[in-house]
Amino acid sequence: MFVEIKSVHFVGVGGTAMAAVAAAMRLKGFTVTGSDQNVYPPMSTYLAAKQVEVMPGYAESNLAGKPDLVVIGNAISRGNPEAEAVLEQKLRYCSLPELLKEFFIRGKRSLVVTGTHGKTTTTSLLAWVFEHNGLQPGFLIGGIPNNFGEGARFTDSPWFIVEGDEYDTAFFDKRSKFVHYLPEVVIINNIEFDHADIFENLGAIQTSFKRLINLIPRNGQLLANGDDANLAPLLQVTHCPVKRFGLGADNSVHGFNPRYGPTASEFEIPSFKFHLNLVGEINVRNALAVVACAKHCGLSNKQIQSAFHTFKGVKRRMEVRGIAGGVTVVDDFGHHPTAIRETLRALRLRHAHQRIWAVFEPRSNTTRRNIFQKELAESFREADAVLVAQIARLELLKPEERLDPQRLMQDLQAAGKSAVYLPDVDAIVGRLQREAAGGDVICVFSNGGFGGIHEKLLATLGARR
Repeated sequence: MFVEIKSVHFVGVGGTAMAAVAAAMRLKGFTVTGSDQNVYPPMSTYLAAKQVEVMPGYAESNLAGKPDLVVIGNAISRGNPEAEAVLEQKLRYCSLPELLKEFFIRGKRSLVVTGTHGKTTTTSLLAWVFEHNGLQPGFLIGGIPNNFGEGARFTDSPWFIVEGDEYDTAFFDKRSKFVHYLPEVVIINNIEFDHADIFENLGAIQTSFKRLINLIPRNGQLLANGDDANLAPLLQVTHCPVKRFGLGADNSVHGFNPRYGPTASEFEIPSFKFHLNLVGEINVRNALAVVACAKHCGLSNKQIQSAFHTFKGVKRRMEVRGIAGGVTVVDDFGHHPTAIRETLRALRLRHAHQRIWAVFEPRSNTTRRNIFQKELAESFREADAVLVAQIARLELLKPEERLDPQRLMQDLQAAGKSAVYLPDVDAIVGRLQREAAGGDVICVFSNGGFGGIHEKLLATLGARR
């Protein structure tokens, strides 16, 4: 299928992964074009610097040059004029994961990091362990590791480290993206229900992970969180080696004597102590997964620890965006109750005696729904005050499916929290301008841009008299 290709067009090129792969394809010598709506910095400037031509908007005319291959992004659906033209004209097309598989992963040693939570941090930490020790891995990560400054890199190294997303591949391929990544080693951090727009229940998610496990070769390795009850039924396989990691004593990679400090964490495995400049139990678990994988791939405990010392974290994962008027503003990508809970636990370790404000935008396809109505209220336990923004695109959901903000407020207030549901970013900023005091910490939870709330908060708090 891919032998005679010289020109490639990316539909939805403004996505982080799409842009990175488009630039890499151009470096390989292909003629590359792309189209998207509202491409803005940093992706617009990135694509311009990589000399990838971007056509604004979607139109059949963007395909007038009859590209040899059209890569259709995950966000593109039927009705898109370019997708319709591709099908009508029977042009050769594929998804981004398929392209990655054939042009960047085949022939490499592919390490795939998966799970509901912790994927981005774990993948970033694993890539840094390999990089720090001179292995120059290629990688594709759904965030920006501070050590690299970019979420994707394609090298001649035999190693490729990829964040394996369970979300679907494309409108024409509803399998999870990670089934395309030719895994040698698969890490599964945990499994919970999420992505209510594509998965009916937890069982459907477990089935998707089973499909991935079935692709691990006999000379590969499945590394699984042995403490996760939802993952346990998937581990009774004989076609590949299985190794469990976790804090429970029956795990073969057993982390014990964990210590959680305000700026760092420690844990031990037999005969070695690891120190990590990340906070909280979830990051100890992430690091244990990295230890298990790196040791399987031939790295020593000392080599791994050497990289841990210099790991700088990931953007939008408990990232301090600034301090203004004595108030610390933190940005976090958390949008699932477990992720929110674990981030707030870690923040409470870091700021034991300070008031913590949680500002939450219910934006994901799961948290807009009432699936986690009860769990969401419980996830804010470590916060002192909670501000919830208007639920995104609520009109697109049936009334009986919607998250009930009034009930959420009542549950939070019954638990002794100050809790308010506010219509927009300006109302939230105004409230915090009046009520946040020096020494407070504001953690903003959103998987989107949230109307530039971080910059607005810092500007407003900094201008107070």
